[in-house]
Amino acid sequence: MKGLRIVRIVAWCMVAAVGAGLLVFGNVLPLRFGSDVTNTSTPAIGRPFELVSHRGEVIDNAALKGKPYLAFFGFTHCPDICPTTLFELTDLMNELGPVADRFNVAFITVDPERDSKELLAEYMTAFDPRIMALRGNPHQTEVAVKAFAAYAKKVPTDGGNYTMDHTAGVYLMDADGTFKGTLDMHEPRETRLQKIRNLVAGMG
Repeated sequence: MKGLRIVRIVAWCMVAAVGAGLLVFGNVLPLRFGSDVTNTSTPAIGRPFELVSHRGEVIDNAALKGKPYLAFFGFTHCPDICPTTLFELTDLMNELGPVADRFNVAFITVDPERDSKELLAEYMTAFDPRIMALRGNPHQTEVAVKAFAAYAKKVPTDGGNYTMDHTAGVYLMDADGTFKGTLDMHEPRETRLQKIRNLVAGMG
């Protein structure tokens, strides 16, 4: 798709600019938690969900257990934060080398209406092939958002279109599916790398 090829080129050009902007405006789309975080009967983050990958595999929280994983919410029509985060994750995985084979990365779309399996498959060719894109029907998407105590909302724009407001942090989950913290793309690069190394080493 010609449009997606353009997105890749433009997104790479924007990485540096957006990265600098995040340093200044670090609170843009901050990690938000739902009202059920205080519920102590079950974990606020790491509840059951079931989605389908861009490769057609059924992926749920149980399937992800056994290896630590990073989870990130976004959508393909996102103009900056989402592709920039995916490019940053790709870059971190490249630097980590073999360590990157010891964890999974899941990009969960909050826009299943537009993000078909085919569109996601094309979109993900711009990033590390180990990153999986996950989607579901509207109900499954809502369940997944709540499973991470995250936030997602459709926001109308001019011309009858819409964008998505959503949680922007990257969740760090251990091999048991337990929430261990977040990866913030405006943190120092070495801090982000060390967080991932600690997660893989089981240090949280």
